[in-house]
Amino acid sequence: MLNIPKNKKIILFDGVCNLCDSAVQRIIKHDTKDVFRFVALQSDLGQKIIKHLGIDTQKTDSIILYQPGFAYYYKSEAALEIAKNLSGLFYFAAIFSIFPIAFNNYIYDYIAKNRYKWYGKKETCLIPTKELQGKFLE
Repeated sequence: MLNIPKNKKIILFDGVCNLCDSAVQRIIKHDTKDVFRFVALQSDLGQKIIKHLGIDTQKTDSIILYQPGFAYYYKSEAALEIAKNLSGLFYFAAIFSIFPIAFNNYIYDYIAKNRYKWYGKKETCLIPTKELQGKFLE
């Protein structure tokens, strides 16, 4: 499907959300094994991936983790799968896997619902620096 790397995990994120932008920057910093690539949900490629996966955008609008040819995750499951691949304290966030998905998604949905109010949003999607352009797919 499309022209995306099959050996990388693709994070689709809300490109205008300040909280999401901050999370992407932290993921990049702690992705010491170069596991992830990033795509804004609002981009053409983001929309093509969502359509390819058959994801109902009414169910999620803030984060999707896509492992080409394997699986996809959204909401708290995506966050926990991402954390498992990061260095530092983020790895320990995976401990939240012990809680039921419904509980984790309740917390996730509450934060996602309020993210613009608490953290604000930008008019346009994140534009990566020259050094980070290789991490973002178009």
